Amino acid sequence: MAANTCPSKEGEILLKEIYIENLAVIEKVNVGFCGGFNVFTGETGAGKSILISAVKAILGERVSKDAVRNGAEKAQITAIFTDISERSMQKLKEYGFASAEEAESLRGEALLLSREIGADGKSFARINNKPATAAALREIAAELIDIHGQHDSHTLTDNSRRRELLDNFGGLTKSGGILEEYAAVFKDFSELSRKIKKLQTDEGLKEEKTALLKERLDDVNSYKLIRGEENETAEKLLALRNAKEIKQNLAIARASLSGDSDNSGAVDLIGQCKACLLQIADFLPKLSENSELIKRLESAEIELDDIRGEIASLNSDGFDPEQTAKLEERMGDLLHLKRKYKLETDELITESEKWRDQLAELEYSEDMTEKLVAERKELGDKLKRLAGEITARRKKAADELASKITEELIFLDMPNLRLFFDITQEKVTVTGMDGVEIMISVNKGEEPKAIGKIASGGELSRIMLAIKAVLAESDSIPTMIFDEIDTGISGRAAQKVGAKLSGIAQKRQVLCVTHLASIAAKADKHLLIEKTDDQNRTYTNVTELDFDGRKQELARIISGDGQLIMDNGQLTIKLDF
Repeated sequence: MAANTCPSKEGEILLKEIYIENLAVIEKVNVGFCGGFNVFTGETGAGKSILISAVKAILGERVSKDAVRNGAEKAQITAIFTDISERSMQKLKEYGFASAEEAESLRGEALLLSREIGADGKSFARINNKPATAAALREIAAELIDIHGQHDSHTLTDNSRRRELLDNFGGLTKSGGILEEYAAVFKDFSELSRKIKKLQTDEGLKEEKTALLKERLDDVNSYKLIRGEENETAEKLLALRNAKEIKQNLAIARASLSGDSDNSGAVDLIGQCKACLLQIADFLPKLSENSELIKRLESAEIELDDIRGEIASLNSDGFDPEQTAKLEERMGDLLHLKRKYKLETDELITESEKWRDQLAELEYSEDMTEKLVAERKELGDKLKRLAGEITARRKKAADELASKITEELIFLDMPNLRLFFDITQEKVTVTGMDGVEIMISVNKGEEPKAIGKIASGGELSRIMLAIKAVLAESDSIPTMIFDEIDTGISGRAAQKVGAKLSGIAQKRQVLCVTHLASIAAKADKHLLIEKTDDQNRTYTNVTELDFDGRKQELARIISGDGQLIMDNGQLTIKLDF
């Protein structure tokens, strides 16, 4: 049994600790982790699944309000990750949680992710104490933790997940790689296909639409609409209808400034005022030609004279019945068009331009269709070529991955299992044209069959662990969580699983929920989850076990299936097969 020692993994981002408050039966608990192999054990129902749920909440997964501890206003989960990686910093910058300067200063520092779930169902997330969406939390946390649970073996039984497994292993999903290129071509191909389908409309419908567009265009064009015409016509009509009043008031206004045969106007009166003041300037020096008062009078005289000229330009010729009738008729036409098409006249001009374009598209649809069909054929050829390259790379990755998985399964006490990826041609989709099935034969002499049809729960768990072990060589995610991956296994196979998890923990931080002593004994850090209660409430506590505590817990787990042996201060487990 390993002592509680924590391997150092400097330069790798690790889950340092998680704080949970008011989540289900957990009131308050703070759990610290080491960089190696961490295990959780405890009686069934003690709350091990709640810890996994807390981690999933940090990963941005949906959490029900029912998870909030009874009587509490909210549940709170906070996780601290040490030594932020360059990849994670890029995600933080992408989502606006760190500027370039902040990113430089944060590199190597801690990353804080938190989640609050209210009893009212509202949820709040934070990244480094800044408000965040659950989507942003998912994107950033996805670079940090990979969870595999006892029910997650659908990765092996789902076609798209199996294909994704091969693509990740074979490096097809890299940014700027072949899958991205293929997806872009597929998008263009699909858009062209939609355009062609739209153009290849039923001829009867096409003729009907053409006739309708022509009718509308002939109707609107017959009125020869001009932008802004309606407002201009309305202004002219208003002036003509009030021509008499306009003419009278303009005459009075002009007379007020220019004067008439009986009275002087304002311009002349200001001139007289200035002349009178200058007449006495010899007696009052303040009234000289350069004085402020005289200058102001001159300015007023100039301004009023200018106003008089503008008023004169507003000359009204009076009411013109013929012009008024023409404008009235034009305004009637404009109002008729507005009612008919339910558009303002300027909007109608814009819409008629669209009708003209649509008509041209219909009239030349055959030429356009031929051109687009030729373009689509060119794209289709490229799509097939890329799909063929993707298939070839998937087959190569499949052979290599199957070989590596088989090696791992031999170690995991499944020496007779044969496994390979069966790649078949299917319809072309955005991910290529391949169907991916995992075929296995568990026993010698048996024909391989689809994994979902013959593999037991324990076999699926070990196969999934083998895949995780292989991917740990190239996967960039630093923390792996295994939730009861020991389902359906025991004895020597369980020992092998423990050894394999310990091996993965040499390169990745591993957290594991287990019921098996042979797995728990391999841990660098052993955490016991216990449920207690008083007269009113139930509580879940997490305790880090020392050497003696681990002996007691492993003895409890074994429960007669084996024995503990102490030799020179080292504890070993002997299992009976």
